[in-house]
Amino acid sequence: MYKLIFFDTETTGNTEKDFLCQIAYKTGNENFTGLYKPEKKIPPEASAVHHITNKIVSALPSFKESGDLPKIKKLFEDPGSVVIAHNAPFDLIIIKKENIEPKKFICTLRLARYLDPEEKIERYNLQYLRYLLEIEIDATAHSALGDVLVLEELFKRLKKKIIDTKNLDEDEAIEKMIEISSHPSLLHTFKFGKHNGKRIEEVVKTDRGYLEWLLEQKLNGDGIDEDWIYTLKHYLGK
Repeated sequence: MYKLIFFDTETTGNTEKDFLCQIAYKTGNENFTGLYKPEKKIPPEASAVHHITNKIVSALPSFKESGDLPKIKKLFEDPGSVVIAHNAPFDLIIIKKENIEPKKFICTLRLARYLDPEEKIERYNLQYLRYLLEIEIDATAHSALGDVLVLEELFKRLKKKIIDTKNLDEDEAIEKMIEISSHPSLLHTFKFGKHNGKRIEEVVKTDRGYLEWLLEQKLNGDGIDEDWIYTLKHYLGK
């Protein structure tokens, strides 16, 4: 039986160059939230999302200096633990910078995509899914602990759907969720740009150059774009 740890980070931005300023997790009845001074200034566009400012963290220690790191590292890296996050690859990169590398993880974003093969859902970000699925919970959006509470409820919905559609027991469902999360999602439709709404398999026939250009942008950018890189290479046959 795995120990499930729902977690979220708030950061200085959404690229590989960014750093942790808040982490929250929930496991069983234990809740934890920690706030820290990151290794770089928090830009206003990040503060506009999570409302953590440089003034708020100015007198705080960094995560490494806070004393919380050993406890969280031990918990997250335990072989019996499974950490769960929405868009987990990003959060895992952020905590890897703090020397935390969990053995097993589940990504609810990849699961939501997997369970929607016809792409009927317009968007897959956590707050959109919260209201689409009518997850009624008292949680502040874009605060780390608030997002963790929503994440836990989303996970329960996804797990039930896996159990029902695959005819699995609970432990088998967790194993399946880990397996699905372990590799990038194959996307099928553009939901941005000049080909918004079009199937990627059609665009590659009519505008292959656009896919080549987009792949180059993703490979050379500093965003966390595993799913798009995997998808573009798939359709381009690379």
